Amino acid sequence: PSPRCSVPQNKLVERCERIQLQSAAIARHVDEVLPAKDQGVQSAASAARELVVQRLLLVGKACENEEQRLLEKVHAEEERAHQSILTQQVHWTEALHKLGALRTYLVDMITSLDDQGLLVSALLFSFARTELAEGILEPQESLKLNFNQSCVQSPLLHRLWACAVLCCLTGSQEIHIDEKTLSPHLSLSEDKRTLTFSPKKAKVDSGCPERFDHWPNALATAPFHSGVCAWKVSVEQSCAYKLGVCYSSVPRKGSANEGRLGFNAASWVFSRYDKEFRFLHAGQPQPVELIKA
Repeated sequence: PSPRCSVPQNKLVERCERIQLQSAAIARHVDEVLPAKDQGVQSAASAARELVVQRLLLVGKACENEEQRLLEKVHAEEERAHQSILTQQVHWTEALHKLGALRTYLVDMITSLDDQGLLVSALLFSFARTELAEGILEPQESLKLNFNQSCVQSPLLHRLWACAVLCCLTGSQEIHIDEKTLSPHLSLSEDKRTLTFSPKKAKVDSGCPERFDHWPNALATAPFHSGVCAWKVSVEQSCAYKLGVCYSSVPRKGSANEGRLGFNAASWVFSRYDKEFRFLHAGQPQPVELIKA
């Protein structure tokens, strides 16, 4: 062939070789890689299904064991309280019979004896029956007669319940802060959603009855009355904060614990200070252990 024809021919040959290599790569991909991938997908899916089943079985077993344990504790506590009540019933029934007998004796003595006989009988009664009468006290309120709700306190149940509640909620509400409740130690962003603490008090209307004048508190604008509610709150890099709920009746003025969130019966808060996480209610702290992801 002439030199002018050999150049295009070489290009065609080179192109054919590239097509052949490309075809071989595609064929290998179809014949080897994709079947291997498909087998890998099937194996991974099978392992994933097995993992899901195993974990749910484990969760179910843990729930079943916890349910059995708590129900047994409830039954034991019910029996204990019931036996205490029965014991009290027997004791006070006997006391009633004794007091009734004493009263009958006194009535008979008053109605059947003359003054001299009454005096002698009264002296005899005072020695013989005073100890018996004084030994019968009046009933007193006792916690032993009540059902102790703490018998069903279970960290596992609380966590499972909280996770279930959060999973079942359709959405979370946005929080907007009521500026009238704002402590002088807090500043509020323009969108009413971000609070910033300042050690210096800002100049505010201290006469506002809704404002917290001592503790660095602020309340949201929208209240809730019943049901389960969820809020998502970003604390960013803050190492000290409190988040919680309270009754609107919580006092706003003064440094007493009545207005300090978490230290009274009207508020429940989750707090963080440095690396210490706690749940607070009525001044009773409960440490909270966080699981690191």
